[in-house]
Amino acid sequence: MYVAARGGEEAIQNAETLYHQLNTEYDLNTVRLIERNMPYLVDRVMGEGSLYAPDLAALALAQTGGDIYEAVLMLRAYRSTQPRLAYALPISWDEMNTIRRISAAFKDIPGGQILGPTLDYSHRILDLAVIDNKSPAPKIDAPDPIQPTTSQAEFAPVTTLARVSEWQRAAGLLPKVNADDKQAARDIPDVTREPLLFPTSRAARLQSLSRAETGGVLALGYANMRGYGAVHPTINELRLGYVDVMMTHPMTGEPFSLGRIRVSYAEVVTTFKGSAQKPQLALGFCATLGWNEVKTIAGAMLDMAMDLPEPHPSHTEEYVLYHTDPVESSGFCIHYKLPHYVTFGSSLDAMRGVEVSNSAAASYYGDVSELKAGLPGTYAESELAVSDLSAIDDVVPDIALSAHP
Repeated sequence: MYVAARGGEEAIQNAETLYHQLNTEYDLNTVRLIERNMPYLVDRVMGEGSLYAPDLAALALAQTGGDIYEAVLMLRAYRSTQPRLAYALPISWDEMNTIRRISAAFKDIPGGQILGPTLDYSHRILDLAVIDNKSPAPKIDAPDPIQPTTSQAEFAPVTTLARVSEWQRAAGLLPKVNADDKQAARDIPDVTREPLLFPTSRAARLQSLSRAETGGVLALGYANMRGYGAVHPTINELRLGYVDVMMTHPMTGEPFSLGRIRVSYAEVVTTFKGSAQKPQLALGFCATLGWNEVKTIAGAMLDMAMDLPEPHPSHTEEYVLYHTDPVESSGFCIHYKLPHYVTFGSSLDAMRGVEVSNSAAASYYGDVSELKAGLPGTYAESELAVSDLSAIDDVVPDIALSAHP
């Protein structure tokens, strides 16, 4: 149980003031600069916050001094205050405006490999000349930082590229998808409004991975990669791009686009499904708001791992999904900073009680560390737990009674 810290209201207000003073002031210009210059950080906050709002994610980062956990918490708190007005139609990955698309499983894939924006093949070297003011950073054409950022790709025509997994299903390498398994949007469970129940549905699993903390997903995924788990797959397809958010018009019944959002997804495959007569690939999948390659790759691995037997914690849905939630995990860790005077004081009282009992028993029997419980005067085994007051009461009832009036 917790107790409140008394007389701390003024101290709390001063602490918050100092926090904002150390982080300096922020304004609309600061928010737009973060949104424009740190798109991958903004994407991570949006993905873990379960809310696609680049300006609000940038504001949360500015308001928290760049603390990702606090920014995600702030974005989720804001999201919880917003009503649900309608349900969007399912996204069609084949109609994604693809910016980057690679496959490690095949050299050539239908539609071709698209490197897109990446540093995968570049040297990671700090440009110290910028710090020394000897050469400016590379200039790029950018809009006024006060204005919301846009990209030509957001409005470019959609180029249809079929998924690699669809080609593999047609070739019999992956199991067929049952069309009857598709659910209406209203029937899909929503982990932002309903608690997780285990074993959970695949929809709830993929939603949880989508909003999971990037570092936690990577840590558990890496444990599988290194051999502590059973999954060491191949990236079937990794894709970044823009997709239209489609809704059904309430008057005409026709689908229309509300706009485009940045998304990323990864599919990984490995060979341990099917039968001896017809072996097939197993597939793992993960998608998230924004562009976050590491998270989607590791998440797809965990999606596959959670279908396996449980010799490793990362094969357990409850272990993975609970421990990778950014708000739940960071919140539980941070709550230890709150006052725990009662519980800690109770532990100290128990320790003192054990010391009194041991002292009383030692004055009568000598060293009690090797005293066998139930046989006074016998020192054959080290089975007496000195912290177990009931055991001491059994051995020396008269002494114990005097020690606990």
